[in-house]
Order: sequence, then C-alpha cells, then structure tokens
Amino acid sequence: MKAIILAGGEGKRLKPVTGALPKPMAPVLGKPMMARIIELLRDHGITDICATLKYNPKPITDYFGNGGGFGVRLTYSYETEPLGTAGGVKKCREFWQGDDFLVISGDAACDFDLSYFLEEHRAARPAVSIALYPHPEPLQYGLALSDKNGRIIHFTEKPTWEQVVTNLINTGVYVITPHAMDYVPDGTAYDFGKELFPALLAYGEEIQGVPMDGYWCDIGTPRAYYQCCLDALDGKYRISDRPEEVSAPSAAGTARNSGQVRRIGCDDRAGVMRAVTSVMMELGADFADGIVFDDGDAYVRIHPDGAESAILVESDRCDIADAFEGFVKRQMT
Repeated sequence: MKAIILAGGEGKRLKPVTGALPKPMAPVLGKPMMARIIELLRDHGITDICATLKYNPKPITDYFGNGGGFGVRLTYSYETEPLGTAGGVKKCREFWQGDDFLVISGDAACDFDLSYFLEEHRAARPAVSIALYPHPEPLQYGLALSDKNGRIIHFTEKPTWEQVVTNLINTGVYVITPHAMDYVPDGTAYDFGKELFPALLAYGEEIQGVPMDGYWCDIGTPRAYYQCCLDALDGKYRISDRPEEVSAPSAAGTARNSGQVRRIGCDDRAGVMRAVTSVMMELGADFADGIVFDDGDAYVRIHPDGAESAILVESDRCDIADAFEGFVKRQMT
C-alpha cells in the first residue's frame, strides 16, 4: 500500500505558532507534525509515500529529503495553483498507478491503527473507505452518517447543532480506489468531502465508514495545537518517543503492610495534600514519600495517586483509615 500525505496547507490560523513555516512543520515534542505522520505510516508498513506541496514547500523538502532518514521513500508533487484535496491527489496518479492507496493529512495528529483500517477496506471493497472518529464538538468538521453495515449514506459539511445527528466526523484519512478517482476532473480544484464523496453517493458508489479508536486532532488553531502537545506529553496521543516521566524512588516497599487502602477521587490532588500536610506536620510525620506517620502502634500513609486524579489513604487500622478518609473528603468541600 502506498500513501499520499496532503501537506500543501499554509495554516493561516496557526501563524502565531508557525510564522512562515507551512502548517505540517509545526513541531510536536521536537519533531514536525508531518514527521509524526510519516513515523505512523512506517510503523504500519507503509514506506512508499508522496507528499502534495504548495505553500512554502522548501522547509518540508529540506527537512525530509527523499525520506531515507525516516526509513521511507518520499517523493513530492508540487501545485502552482490550488487543486483541492482530491484534485491534488489526482495530480499524483503516476505515483499510485492503478492501485488502492491511503490518503492522510500531514497536519493532523493521529495514532490510528492503520493496519486495522486497511484490513477493513480490503474486506468490504468499497470505492472509498473513510476513517471516522467520535468528536464531542463536531461543528467545524464533516459529519458522516452510516447505516448498520457501515455504509455511509449522508455527509454534512460543518453542520449547525440543529443538523448534528451523529458524533462521527470525517478525519481526512482515506483509502481510495483508482475507480473513485475517475470521478475527479483533471487539473481542476476538487475536494474530497465537499465534492467527490457526495458525487460518489449520487452515482450509487459505496463508501465505507470505519470508526477508529485512538487519538485524532486537527491542529488548525493555536489552542488545538498546544492541547495536542500536552496530550502527547500525557500519553493520550501516542508517539514513539514520548519523554518518560521519572518517578521518585518509593519507600512503599519497606513500609509496614497497610492493610486498608482507600482511593478518593478529587480534582486538585496537590491542593488537598497541602491541607493534609499542615495537619500532619504537628504530629511529626515523614514527608519523603507522601505523608507517612508510624508510631509503632498505628501506621498511615497518604499520597496522590500517580495514575489518576485521586488521593490514596493507606493504614493498618480500619478506624484510622476511616478518619483520614473523612478528613480528606472534607478538604474537597
């Protein structure tokens, strides 16, 4: 399977972040967004790639070259006039040469299981397969309504809330057959979502919607871009070289068996711990590993949960665990 990366966008709304750089060069944890997409393709065995370029292509070609440094073969298709998403892909027909191919945006964060997506396409054999993603705020995207068999029956581009009948949006990740591209005119601006897909439905062609798990984010605005970077740091957006957080050594292994463990959910772990600390200081608690008090007769350890927003209360006595659980809960009211 070959892939075409749509990388010709200027990203006007993102210019406070990128300046003159093209949108696909916006960095996510030290690498351009397009590099993250190439790594995703490579990790799923897709190494023959063409990128469509228009706005300021030199930073892209200088950075990626022929793709050898990323373990792929990368070629380029240049547009002097805007051809739209489908028109730009039609211009690459010598690249895909009669075979099905994958299309993906070079400026949207994505960690989909592309191997699964390709398997679903091969099993259904539609004219086009579209990766769909549930989004709680779908108004700025294209909605795709599917029947019980996964066949898309209706598209709504950038709906109003009154038109929202599903939360599944078109992510711009497609598998396209050469037959579908026959509907795209040569040398003309033509768009997948606005023009080709409605035309395919009108002519009775089958379009398959494949709901995908994982992470997807259009980094089109500074707010979305910075949220994407935070999601990558937090592991919500899975990239191969996310920096690992270094945890402090834990003393739990040498502490007395707690017996009672209470997990108390809260929005502000650190704020609650501050309140508990102020009380436990007067009792002579140790603060090297959370808050630990052990006088030989009773043991209690209170610390934030490292995996979720919660406080853990551990004790070898049920009455003490109850008392501290109540105290922690009172700090949250």
